[in-house]
Amino acid sequence: MNSIQDNKYSQQRQAAIGAAASVFAAKGFHGASTKAIAEKLGIKQGSLYYYFKSKEEALGEVCLFGIQNYVQRMDAIANSSQPFEAKLVAVVTSHLTSYRERNEALKVYNDERLYLPKEKRTKLKELGSGYRQSLERIFEDALAAAILKPSVDCHFAAQAVIGLCNAWGDLIVRDPNIDIYEIIEKCTDLLINGFGYSEHK
Repeated sequence: MNSIQDNKYSQQRQAAIGAAASVFAAKGFHGASTKAIAEKLGIKQGSLYYYFKSKEEALGEVCLFGIQNYVQRMDAIANSSQPFEAKLVAVVTSHLTSYRERNEALKVYNDERLYLPKEKRTKLKELGSGYRQSLERIFEDALAAAILKPSVDCHFAAQAVIGLCNAWGDLIVRDPNIDIYEIIEKCTDLLINGFGYSEHK
């Protein structure tokens, strides 16, 4: 194929991944069918095999699409020269906006990836582990610079941020009317400033 054909195929395949994500998000892996994906895409079922050889391959591509971009964004944040608080804001913003931008694919990644064969899950797990490790590095750098208190467990902190973002991300997917920027602001305020307390006199 020439470059024009390559570009056209790439666009069509992205559309096929989007259609598969929509069907998997709505029906789950077992409830979905290649026929439903083809109908969503507006093509005949047989033509879908031009993009995916099987429903399982479609699931793998959707999961990869769901996580790959925001892992790359995490790497960029971790490698930047921003101060710790700015990095933390960027992490939460990137994580939560990913749910709005690629909400169906991320929902499928979170809910359906266990139905993939082990080798494909391993690839996704490596990406997920890389995401957590980059986030841990942000905390480790802040700890080394004495920005955080010495008792901070960087692994626990990274997992806590991910858990908080995933919980709100699930709500963002289910409710398109949620003000995502208000959630980002509240999450980052909680992470940076904590709950606070008042002393009773």
